[in-house]
Amino acid sequence: MPESGLLALFLVGLLGGGHCVGMCGGIVGALSLGGAATPLRRAGAAGGGFSALPLHLAYNAGRIASYVLAGALAGALGGASLVLAGQLPLRLVLSTLANLMLIALGAHLAGSSGVIAFVERGGQRLWRFVSPLSGRFLPVRGVAQAFPLGLLWGWLPCGLVYSALVTALGSGSALNGALAMLSFGLGTLPNLLLAGLLAARLRHWLARRWLRLAAGLIVAGFGVHGLLGVLRLWLEL
Repeated sequence: MPESGLLALFLVGLLGGGHCVGMCGGIVGALSLGGAATPLRRAGAAGGGFSALPLHLAYNAGRIASYVLAGALAGALGGASLVLAGQLPLRLVLSTLANLMLIALGAHLAGSSGVIAFVERGGQRLWRFVSPLSGRFLPVRGVAQAFPLGLLWGWLPCGLVYSALVTALGSGSALNGALAMLSFGLGTLPNLLLAGLLAARLRHWLARRWLRLAAGLIVAGFGVHGLLGVLRLWLEL
């Protein structure tokens, strides 16, 4: 996958932090409350802070692991379809779809919040099956609960995640798909880590209108550039 695509997905994860905190804020709060029983907290660490850091790291490691797995599956599916079809047009269709999704994600970052909402509805059925499983790991008392909880919550219906997966689908291989979702997941990490620890300052800075608009234009620009390349190939057929 081109480095520009990986950078675009990282920016989507980073600047889409408000969406991520909104979707996962409940579980982040549960982790902070769960940490109240840890020895470090009882020893006098006030207000959560870094005593809960191992829980948040484990949760986010599980969440990103699920993204990487989903990306590998999407990339493998896209690659297999190319092999089975054995035709250039299908590759162009997947590339067109991936770049259109980057443009949609850029528009989302710039403020068009409804652009990717339709994608989110597609995962509701899967989440109805996965969601009840998370109850067995709550309340969170240690890393052994936080990590599998993160694995489950990585499948939460999220328009940003699913849109990134569409891009991974067009990556052409399991490895590229996994790298695409790893880049996206690492982008989401600062917001969700800091949401559970200190971090209103960074979230406030990332929410600035000019920054989101600039990032949206950059991500959409990557999509437009890729789309123009695909269009040239379409015209050569």
